[in-house]
Amino acid sequence: MSAFYYEDFEVGAEFETPGRTITETDVVQFAALTGDWNQIHTDEEFCRKTPYKRRIAHGLLGMALIEGLKFRLGHFEGTAIASLGWTINFFKPIFIGDTIRVKVKIASKRETKKSDRGILVEAVQIVNQRDEVVTEGEHTVLVKRKSA
Repeated sequence: MSAFYYEDFEVGAEFETPGRTITETDVVQFAALTGDWNQIHTDEEFCRKTPYKRRIAHGLLGMALIEGLKFRLGHFEGTAIASLGWTINFFKPIFIGDTIRVKVKIASKRETKKSDRGILVEAVQIVNQRDEVVTEGEHTVLVKRKSA
């Protein structure tokens, strides 16, 4: 699939990424990268006494995977300029072994003063293998426009 420019996106358009299974390695590497070794992510015995009864992935790992999974769609390959902001809510945990995918809906778009770029707002959801929404939010992204 070729990349999309600002003009190629229609408000209301929906996309869904392929799935990806969350592994032990994902959680351990994210903990190592960020320094977030919270027991809820890294200590199985500790987690047996929590409401979830097992370890959960970092919420921010899920958020980071939104971008990675969206990349697989190819929509922003070479056309995204910058991420301008996020709002995010975590509804349910992501467990090791869950397979997640991302649903994206173009919520709004607007032109900027510069004719070579526009702003998109994406409504994003992470859903698990049971089609439960585990994370939901909005991402604002600056995108190239076609040559004037």
